[in-house]
Order: sequence, then structure tokens, then C-alpha cells
Amino acid sequence: MFDVVAIGNLNYDITLLVEKFPEFHEKVIAKGAHFGLGGAAGNTASWLSQMGLRVGFIGAVGNDEIGEAHINYFKKIGVDVEGIKVVNEPSGIAISMIKGEDKRIVKHLGANAHREIDLEYLSRARYVHMSSNPKGIIEKTVKFTHKRNIPVFLDIGEAELPKSVEDKITYLLMNEDEFKRKYGGLENLQAVKSKNLIITLNGGGALLRNERGETFKVKGLSAKVIDSTGAGDAFDAGFIYGIIKGWRLREAATLGTFLAYLSVQKVGARTPIIGIEEIKKKSKELNIGLPF
Repeated sequence: MFDVVAIGNLNYDITLLVEKFPEFHEKVIAKGAHFGLGGAAGNTASWLSQMGLRVGFIGAVGNDEIGEAHINYFKKIGVDVEGIKVVNEPSGIAISMIKGEDKRIVKHLGANAHREIDLEYLSRARYVHMSSNPKGIIEKTVKFTHKRNIPVFLDIGEAELPKSVEDKITYLLMNEDEFKRKYGGLENLQAVKSKNLIITLNGGGALLRNERGETFKVKGLSAKVIDSTGAGDAFDAGFIYGIIKGWRLREAATLGTFLAYLSVQKVGARTPIIGIEEIKKKSKELNIGLPF
């Protein structure tokens, strides 16, 4: 059994730090660069495994050096790789240009487009986390987990939210901009049919609505943003960890905001990942009251 099975993309990230974005036919010199493994669900799975949870993964990589690096990295940190397909397509790539808190991203799905849901593998999960998934995979997964009472975390991102399963999603996560594009203003929280709703806010913190329709806000921590890539994935990891450990919604979201705070201070999605003991230590140094 796994504490959580994550489903989503595995990419190779190329991150460029720039002082300005290039204009048409213009070349600019990056002041910094970072290369490393990424993909939203892969980042969250990496955090959770380093925090001591038993993690499985469903995805797809290419039969190339990048795919091999993903498999070896997961094996090294303890993420199970049986659910990852290796296909004859290039592994996914994400190229980001970062200017302060602004970023521009271009992705090529590559092998990610070929992932398939293994229902036997999925049945071994206590919880399921999805991020960056197409409509069909979301529907198939949520219908399966709902019948088996397996709670689902869904970070919907820019993907379409299938109305047929919206009310079966235990925890629906998205950022403030994504919510506004899908539902309008933040006054429309009750229009969302998922059991719980978690919205990460611009500038830090989160807005929460629980199963009883109660809403409350969790404050963020102020940090100089070096690179926001992976900050939402770090938030997801903290929130998921708290829920799995039986914490209240507010406490889980507080851990999420803390991991996001740590994430934005380093370049790269996985560079900031640390283990649970180091997380405990740093949270005590900042007097963040968490029920570890």
C-alpha cells in the first residue's frame, strides 16, 4: 500500500533568470540558469517521499537519458516507479523565463501524453494526488477512487474540470488566477461543488472552504522571490502531508504555505526539497505552530 499515489507530468526543466523578456527577434542574456528534473506531480511526489511517506507514481517518460534520469531519481529517494511507462517518444520538457515574480513557460508534453491509469496500481493508494492531467484521466481516476472511498487531491491548474466528477473531488486545489478564470471573483467559493476548496493567493497564503461551507484564510510568509517555479507543488505537498497525518484543514494549509515559502527562495522546483526533520527545525525557528 502507498500513502499516496501521484499522477501527472514528468519534465526536464530549463529555467532562465532574466532582467527583461525578449522582444520580437531580440536576444537577451540570462543572468542565471538552472537545469533539472520537474513536472508538477513529480515535484509534489518528491517532497512527500522526502517527508517520509510511501509514494507511488503514475506517468510516462521517454526511452531516453531524461526518462532514465527520472526513474533513477525516484528510485534514489524512494518513490515507486512501477506505474511509470517508458515509451518511444521524447520525455517532456518545460522551458521557463523568470523575471522577478513574473514568468513565461513553454512546455512540450512528449511522453507525458502517453500515460495510462493502471487501476490495480491505483487501488493500492490510501490517497491519490493529481496535477496537470487531461479531462479523461481526471474522470477515470475520480470515478474509480470515489467507488472505493479513496480521497482525491486535484490540483486542476489550467486543465478543464469535468463537471461529471466535480462533487466527488475531496480536495480541489488551484491558485487565485486559475480560480478567477474558471469561476469569477473570490466571492464565488460556494459555486464550487468539490467537498473542500483550497485556493493559494497571490502574494502568499491560502483561502479555504470546507465541507460545511465555512471559509477562512491562512496567512502566508513574506519572502524575496527568486523563482516561483514549483512553489504550488510544494504547497500541495505540505497540504497533503497534513491531511494524511490527520491535521485540520487550516493546519495542513499552513504547512503548505511554509513549504511554498521555502521553495520560492531557491532556483528550480526540486532544489528546495528537504526532509521532515529539517522542515520541523525550520518551522520552529520561525515559530510556526504546527502539530508535528
